[in-house]
Amino acid sequence: MSLWNLKLTRVDLTHELDENSPYWGGMPDGAIELNTTILDFDSPYNLRIQRQTFPGQFGTHIDFPGHFHQGGALARDFGVGQAVAPLVVVDKHEEVARNPDFALTVADIEAHEAEYGPIPAGSFVAFRSDWHKRWPDGAALCNADDDGALHSPGWSKEAVSALAERKVIGIGHETLDTDPALACAAAGDLAVERHVLGLGLFQLELLANLDQVPVRGALISIGWPKIAEANGLPVRAWATFEAE
Repeated sequence: MSLWNLKLTRVDLTHELDENSPYWGGMPDGAIELNTTILDFDSPYNLRIQRQTFPGQFGTHIDFPGHFHQGGALARDFGVGQAVAPLVVVDKHEEVARNPDFALTVADIEAHEAEYGPIPAGSFVAFRSDWHKRWPDGAALCNADDDGALHSPGWSKEAVSALAERKVIGIGHETLDTDPALACAAAGDLAVERHVLGLGLFQLELLANLDQVPVRGALISIGWPKIAEANGLPVRAWATFEAE
């Protein structure tokens, strides 16, 4: 059957951004300034040009190894060969609903494979937690308790290592960070994210709408600006799969 005869469904995996969108609190003042007009319709050119100022890690974004590792691979080292990949969704949203400090483990990956088959080499693996439903409420994404401790799910180092052994190209999640928030606070570092990028993988953070995507059978497409030395960039990501 020709590709053009297929009935395809496309799901946007990207959050919309504006000046009120949440971002990491460690950013300096003035890090985000959107849609500033630098040339307007009253100019001799009769057009409008806007300037966009934002950090690479803003909204749904891609992190390259150089984000955490000096000398690590940057945007220039990743091309169209990594921009489209089979999408594997490990669905643990029910567990996260019961325990917001949930950490995805090797056992979770093995249970997924027991039901759906081996995770293919070259695939992109996303952790569905349904945390995306908290966007754009920054406080809800951070999920602080009365004592100020943050509670959000994430990956374990062991799970990431297991996926690297399966030769995946990257991982993704719906949360602000790779690490479970409590584990990050205990370690004093984003140790799991550092591990992911140290393995040479890339990652997508703040994914959206994984609840609308099949566990297997979809492709993920990721578009990022071709800025050679960037260590992270906002992306437009979407899933494509055959409609039932």
